[in-house]
Amino acid sequence: MPAKNEASANVPVTIYIPGPLRPFSGGRPRVELKNSPETLRDALDELWKEYPGIRDRVITEEGRLREHINIFVGNENVRYTGDFATRLAPGAEISILPAVSGG
Repeated sequence: MPAKNEASANVPVTIYIPGPLRPFSGGRPRVELKNSPETLRDALDELWKEYPGIRDRVITEEGRLREHINIFVGNENVRYTGDFATRLAPGAEISILPAVSGG
C-alpha cells in the first residue's frame, strides 16, 4: 500500500470537455489526467498531446486563451487566478466553457 502522500499525488485531474469540442476528444465529455499536473498549462499540454484538435479552439496562435473561451479550475475563472500558471491541487476539476451569447 502506498504512503498517504504518494497516493494523493496520483489523484487524477479531470478536464470537462464542452459539447462543441467533443468531436475533437473522440466524443468524450471528460478526460482524466493520471499524472496530477501541477499547473493548468501542464494539464492542457497533456490534454493536447492526446487530443491536438482541441488546442487551436482554446488558444490563439500567440498562445493566449481565446476571448470566447473560459476555463475554470473548480469554481474559479483562471483569468483571475493566474491564467495558465494557475496551480492545480490533486483531484482538481477543470472546465472548458465556450461563451454563450444570444438575444
